[in-house]
Amino acid sequence: MIIKAVMLLVFFGVMVCIGLYCRKNATDVNGFVLGGRSVGPWLTAFAYGTSYFSAVVFVGYAGQFGWKYGIAATWAGIGNALLGSLLAWVVLGRRTRIMTQHLDSATMPEFFGKRFGSTSLKIAASIIIFIFLIPYTASLYNGLSRLFGMAFDIDYTVCVIVMAVLTGIYVIAGGYMATAINDFIQGIIMLFGISAVIVAVLQSQGGFMAALESLAKVSNETASGPVAGAPGVFASFFGPDPVNLLGVVILTSLGTWGLPQMVQKFYAIKSEKSIDTGTVISTLFALVVAGGCYFLGGFGRLFADVVGVTENGTPVGGFDAVIPAMLSGLPDILLAVVVILVLSASMSTLSSLVLTSSSTLTLDLLKGHVVKDMDEKRQVFIMRCLIVVFIAISVVLAIIQYKSSVTFIAQLMGVSWGALAGAFLAPFLYGLYWKKATKTACWVSFLFSTIVMVANIFVRSSFPTLLQSPINAGAFCMIAGLVIVPVVSLFTAKPDQKLVDDAFSCYEEKVLVSQRQALGDRK
Repeated sequence: MIIKAVMLLVFFGVMVCIGLYCRKNATDVNGFVLGGRSVGPWLTAFAYGTSYFSAVVFVGYAGQFGWKYGIAATWAGIGNALLGSLLAWVVLGRRTRIMTQHLDSATMPEFFGKRFGSTSLKIAASIIIFIFLIPYTASLYNGLSRLFGMAFDIDYTVCVIVMAVLTGIYVIAGGYMATAINDFIQGIIMLFGISAVIVAVLQSQGGFMAALESLAKVSNETASGPVAGAPGVFASFFGPDPVNLLGVVILTSLGTWGLPQMVQKFYAIKSEKSIDTGTVISTLFALVVAGGCYFLGGFGRLFADVVGVTENGTPVGGFDAVIPAMLSGLPDILLAVVVILVLSASMSTLSSLVLTSSSTLTLDLLKGHVVKDMDEKRQVFIMRCLIVVFIAISVVLAIIQYKSSVTFIAQLMGVSWGALAGAFLAPFLYGLYWKKATKTACWVSFLFSTIVMVANIFVRSSFPTLLQSPINAGAFCMIAGLVIVPVVSLFTAKPDQKLVDDAFSCYEEKVLVSQRQALGDRK
């Protein structure tokens, strides 16, 4: 217990000290929200990765999908690395950095407003972000409850409040730069932590091959999917239900392309070299952390005797109980590492979400609309105040859900990722690449995804069987948006040519680079 307490105190102390150290970088809007657009490749890549993966992935998703799909759940982690990280950086990184600086936009709604010449579009985007990021923020605390209950004799409410307060201190003090530096440290902890945990868990089952052989013998009578009755299905390449597994891969991988807290990381990139280096680092980080989490979860059924199984084949206490059950037999020192790992994952994502929410609400909704005259100092002050508000709301929601039978919040958490990514992915992507995209098409994409995902909460039984799952519905919205935007754009009023030409002129500006980056025209 002393070792665990000391490790936690050191961890929290470092986080707060970094926040106070970075105060000098958070005196204006550009510094507070984007770190002065001077963040290097390692910090940017780790900020992207740690914002991507939280306790929701480590405890919730890894436990749930590992239990359902067995070792095939690892495909979700591979998809996160290749589609959610590698391809996202290659397709969005450079263009996002160039156009957002040219348009002088610090948030995703501000990009929509300036790129499509529509203030109402900017306001609508900021409202969608405000509504759907709050429940997502509250969900970050869920994974902590069981782990803290297992490792410490501390009330969950106290844990949530302490984590929220400490995160708030370093974000409010140092803004994006403090978040990025802390994300780097937290990312290192996540890399080493997940690697150590996987080795320890597999060793407890006799090693990788022995664990895989045991998994192949697990009864699959309660598994769902077209090949549920096949022998050894949980140790197979694609698992018992490849169609629904594909929905998981699409939602958790392609979703990053439209999430404001993820895309805004590209706004702050320092240079061309940072993009190239960041792409590699981010991809490797995702492969280890996400791939490791889902890979670990894939062996969850080997611990059925610890977690317990209900008559319908689900874990006693829900899917969130799977990973804690797998970790319950670890040595104390490793348990302390796991707790800090999950804290790191949760605090890094929490800091990113509250910074995104506060900056969006301040710059896109309050500035110029509710408060007419707002100088730089006042904008930063309001953002800091809103960070406190957002964290407080998320804490209240988390505690209400934990201590009562309220399920609505949990449902809303499940659809928030699908609603945000479904609404924004296509308009943002086409906005960077295609001159003919119209603001009407953006509106249709916004409305389509939010209506579908909200309907999925209240009238889920009316949906086709495949789309009754919020995960599949979210994946459907993302893919549908990629079709909706170009089709609607072809049948609606063309965008203002001058506005479009000005936005895309940034790509034609000439820059000087060394020959190691580009060959010259000399013969």
